[in-house]
This record gives sequence, structure tokens and C-alpha cells, in this order.
Amino acid sequence: MANYVLVAGARLGSWAWDEVVPHLKAAGHGVYPLTPSGLAEKQGVPAGQQTHVQDIVDEVERQDLRDVVLVGHSYSGIPVGQAAERVGDRLAGVVFVDSSVPADGEPFVSSWPDGGVMVRASIAENGGFWPVAPAAHFEGHGLTDEQIARIVRGSTPHPGATLTEPAVLERPLSDLPATYIKCTLGDPEPSDDVTKLLVSEHWRLIEMDTGHWPMFSQPRELAQILLDTVGE
Repeated sequence: MANYVLVAGARLGSWAWDEVVPHLKAAGHGVYPLTPSGLAEKQGVPAGQQTHVQDIVDEVERQDLRDVVLVGHSYSGIPVGQAAERVGDRLAGVVFVDSSVPADGEPFVSSWPDGGVMVRASIAENGGFWPVAPAAHFEGHGLTDEQIARIVRGSTPHPGATLTEPAVLERPLSDLPATYIKCTLGDPEPSDDVTKLLVSEHWRLIEMDTGHWPMFSQPRELAQILLDTVGE
């Protein structure tokens, strides 16, 4: 039995995994969807990037989890990738779901085409938070109008410091046992930093023919991929 710790992307909480969780539980695994500090029901809790890393490590240790599969979607690949090396022999694997990946000394926004200038400006203009995205942001990703409305309704402003503070890695990310899920709808190729990691014998690539939020658009298919990472 594996224990899945699920962390959704920016502005989202544990609720984003509601349609994935039942499939993992039905297969007999432990499932721990996590809301990072400052988001959803944890709004108001101060958070920097290392806070989110510690949130994940604390969940693993508090629940005394073994055979842990850490799952990070979008932004959350950054803290998940850092947490993975800190949980030691509790780790069974990491799954990056169409996510960013951490680079030592680099912030989340460093991989953006403009180096994060627009994101930083938005954070500064919104009291230190990255504001909730409008419905139009989610169009073209295989989502229904109802699914888009649900995401927008459940989203909360994202603590800006988590996006601008640098990642801290002690070992090469390529050493982790990792699966990278690339959602190909609209953006079929992995980013350059991910492509370099996929050369590692410890990494593998799986493609999903859907958009950036597969936990909503294809929850059953995503759950099956997660199950396949450890075997049923």
C-alpha cells in the first residue's frame, strides 16, 4: 500500500483532488490531500516557499507515513520537489503533474518568459498576493463551464512570497524516482528544464491528452496514472 500526498497548484486547496481521491482509496491506498498554508481553509496563515515545503514534510511525519508518493501539480511541483529529498527513506516516488520543477537558488517565477516581472508586479499591486485568475484563464483546457466555475469559486489569492523566494535543494533533482505527467492540450512539449531531467534513468514521462487541470478534466485517468506509479 502506498500513501499519496496530493498538493494542487497555485490558489487551490485540498478540495481540488475531490474527484481523484475516491479512485485511489478504492485501490486500497492511503490518500492525504493537502492544503498549503495561506490557501483555502488556511487563509490568513503567513506563508513563504519554505513554509509550503515544511507543510508537506510535516504531513508525512505527523501521519507517520511510509511508502510515500508525493504528487505536485503546477506551482506545487516546486515545494514537492524540495520536500521529496527531506522525507528520506519514507519516499517511494514523486509525481509532477504538468508542474514546475525546483532549481536550487531559483524562484518559481524565474522560469516565466519575462522572468516573473508581471507576476511580481501583480503581487505588489495586490497586497502581497497573486490574485485569483478569471474564468477566461481556464478556457481551452478541456474543462466544462461548470468545472471552470468550480475552480474559480474555490480559488483563493496565493501568498506571493511562495512564488518569489528561491528553492533550496541539497541534491540533484534527477536523483529522485520521478514521473512527469505532461498535459499536452495546447502545450504539447515539456519545458527545457523538465526535458533535461527526463534524461535521468530515474525519471519517466507520461502524456495526458487534456489541459493543465487534469484532476478536474480527467480525474479517473489521472488517478490510474498515479496508481500505475506504484502498481496496484
